[in-house]
Amino acid sequence: MRFRPVFLLLSLGLSLPLLTHAASPRTCLVVGVSDGDTLTARCGRSGAYEQVKVRIAAIDAPEKAQPYGQRSRQALSRLCYAEKAVITERDTDRYGRTVADVRCNGEDAGRRMVAEGWAWVYDYHGIAKKRGGDLFRLEAAARAQHLGLWADTAPTPPWDWRRERREQPRNSNSNSNHGGSQPWGDVRFEPLS
Repeated sequence: MRFRPVFLLLSLGLSLPLLTHAASPRTCLVVGVSDGDTLTARCGRSGAYEQVKVRIAAIDAPEKAQPYGQRSRQALSRLCYAEKAVITERDTDRYGRTVADVRCNGEDAGRRMVAEGWAWVYDYHGIAKKRGGDLFRLEAAARAQHLGLWADTAPTPPWDWRRERREQPRNSNSNSNHGGSQPWGDVRFEPLS
């Protein structure tokens, strides 16, 4: 019985390096940029690559179909696409993406996107506050200077834009397909005789 606490402490001590290794930064090649806050990276060694979808921690950028969405994606692409990125995992989101701090060319991608006005601060699990609150100051400065999406007088935050899309009625008789009530638009089919 006396050895049980010692065994427990010894096993915990041996497992700590494994736990800290999972959270240690990884250097990966950015192979895709989905939008202003999400990229795809190829991590690992040649022949044993792992492709990782990464959501940049503490920011939320406009969706692709939203105003400024494409320009936001282009800004992240200019910074990170085809570059080696240092990815420090913080969490996993409900879609299975790695939520992480990302550094491209030695620069924090989240800070840059907010500072240039291409993303909002998104304080998921208090990450932005834990980082010292500088993202909030960067967002306020970008807003005051009308940078990026802040050139718009009232840009719609992506979380509101997504909620509006979810709440739209899914009525099959609506004209939401831009061509009439049928999915094929104004095409009329004549019965075969």
